[in-house]
Amino acid sequence: MNVPKEIKDYCVKCNAHTQHKLKHFKPGSPRALAEGQRKNVRKKKGYKGKYQFTATIKKQNKKPTFIAECSDCGAKHYFVIPKRMKKTELKDTS
Repeated sequence: MNVPKEIKDYCVKCNAHTQHKLKHFKPGSPRALAEGQRKNVRKKKGYKGKYQFTATIKKQNKKPTFIAECSDCGAKHYFVIPKRMKKTELKDTS
């Protein structure tokens, strides 16, 4: 799906609808000290054999998440399209 690079959206800081620039949201790396990760490492030690969590079937597509930045004040917030899709592209609407 083609998504415009700029949208008009509500800015909480400006308290008005202003132009926002969109860019794709990319999650950071997972935490090495999270409980599940530590549990996995602990279970793999010794002669206990291979240990992994039970496999859960993931959905093939996700709801696209963007970061919207206000062109006036520079405040950022999430912008999520509430439909599942495999691919999104940011396109110019000029």
